[in-house]
Amino acid sequence: MRTLIKNGTCVTASDTFAADLWIENGKIVALAQGGQNLGNADQTVDAKGKYVIPGGIDAHTHLDMPFGGTNSVDDFESGTLAAAHGGTTCLIDFAIQKKGGSLREALDTWHAKAEGRALVDYGFHMIATDVPPPVLDEMGAIVREGVTSFKMFMAYPGVLMLDDQSIFRAMLRAGELGALICMHAETGLPIDVLVERALKAGHTAPIYHALTRPEVAEATGTERAIALAEMAKVPVYIVHLSAQRALERVMEARDRGLPAYAETCPQYLFLSEDDLRGKPGDEFDGAKFVCTPPLRPKHHHEHLWRGLRNHDLQVVSTDHCPFCMKGQKELGRGDFSKIPNGMPGIETRLHLLYEGVREGRISLNRFVEISSTAPAKIFGLYPKKGTIAVGADADVVVWDPEKRFELSHKNLHMKADYASYEGKTVIGAPSQVFSRGELIVENDKTLAKKGRGQFVRRGTFNL
Repeated sequence: MRTLIKNGTCVTASDTFAADLWIENGKIVALAQGGQNLGNADQTVDAKGKYVIPGGIDAHTHLDMPFGGTNSVDDFESGTLAAAHGGTTCLIDFAIQKKGGSLREALDTWHAKAEGRALVDYGFHMIATDVPPPVLDEMGAIVREGVTSFKMFMAYPGVLMLDDQSIFRAMLRAGELGALICMHAETGLPIDVLVERALKAGHTAPIYHALTRPEVAEATGTERAIALAEMAKVPVYIVHLSAQRALERVMEARDRGLPAYAETCPQYLFLSEDDLRGKPGDEFDGAKFVCTPPLRPKHHHEHLWRGLRNHDLQVVSTDHCPFCMKGQKELGRGDFSKIPNGMPGIETRLHLLYEGVREGRISLNRFVEISSTAPAKIFGLYPKKGTIAVGADADVVVWDPEKRFELSHKNLHMKADYASYEGKTVIGAPSQVFSRGELIVENDKTLAKKGRGQFVRRGTFNL
């Protein structure tokens, strides 16, 4: 099958140029300019007036994840379907080690969740919750299988949290292997005290999820994570950074030349603490927006946008971890600490980020970089994915910069029973989405079959 995408404007992280894109056997085989004739095509897409960009890479998702007595509602079928409709053609999900269990068991479990279900390609990070010497040894085998990043938590005591000594040992081991450590950076023990005091005082509404996880807890955790990585002489990647002071810790480290990287998420750019307060007469409606770290006051938005613009933040991922209000978020009615943490977002990331382009907050090339190229480079997918170049996988999105799209529940494919941006209309959306040369979405219609997505082995860290 030979595919021609003609008359479009190709956009990469560094260049914008007019070219016809030729695809064959799942790869980009030519970029032709000036109407150059390279033979016949079996399939032609006219991209006149549109951008041709690399498919999005979401480096932070939680599909079919157990949490708080329930499971995130999107599995690898519905989650990757939603991703495809939003222009994301590859994601990296998290396999979770059970306390006292092996990394191998966790990885096998997540392979079973994904195999035969995914519509787009996927990789895995490993969440390490327990790292005695046998597990540190086991990390080598996991890296050899293409799972080259490990996430650890400074929060959720007794469930996910590791002490600094364990984190430091894992960082040293990751450095030996060329793996990358991803950190959930909050000071979890004091947070638990604040939660206990709030509940004892009768403060049970969703807004107290934010009020008991203050900005300083994230800033302190970020500083500690960077300090441990500096002592171990290894790179570190801070996940879902939400606030100004945590960003300043990353900026200071990068100014000193340390290999510190960080992502933020659309919810921290577009939503705020006000959403957690709920609706008049229904404060529990704020449970829709409970995620960790929590949404912050609106003034943080501009700091995060500036961080993206100035390369202090490298990536925008989603932390997609959706739960329905009915039967799931409701578990925390009367006790905010029991609300499952997470929001739907895998489908709406590119729509929202493109609004930043339209408003002049970021350039078109930076839009491509933070949504595709940078995660590909940081997590060992580049140049196979994350760019428009000869030899790369033909993960390609034809982006219509004038298409209007309402981010309402009725228009989306995520399984949560609400939409985070209900009623919001954006301008700019995919018209065609290709994964390894196969047209999987066209004009909002699903063409892909479940199970076509492949596990992607990632390289080790080499930035």
